[in-house]
Amino acid sequence: MSEKTIMLCCAAGMSTSMLVAKMQTAAKEQGKDYDIFAVSASEIDQKLVEKEIDVVLLGPQIRYMKNDINKKLVDKKIPMDVIDMQSYGMMNGAKVLTQAEDLMA
Repeated sequence: MSEKTIMLCCAAGMSTSMLVAKMQTAAKEQGKDYDIFAVSASEIDQKLVEKEIDVVLLGPQIRYMKNDINKKLVDKKIPMDVIDMQSYGMMNGAKVLTQAEDLMA
């Protein structure tokens, strides 16, 4: 079983899939066993039931949904934030991984 589970959310779940791959590579290089995956905003509720999520990161394109999504996470004590736009644009998996880890600390 993975140490931590990181869920990325975006409009369709596609644009974050490339970032997920880069985050997985960065985690592996650091010797970390993380379950990192991407979903569309419409799949969030389902995944919260199916998996034990440690942190949620939102793609910048759905930052407007932050308050609504946070309401779903607050009772579960799951930290959440919007992915840094520059890191997202550059597909900097290591930096986004650090952002997720900082939220879990």
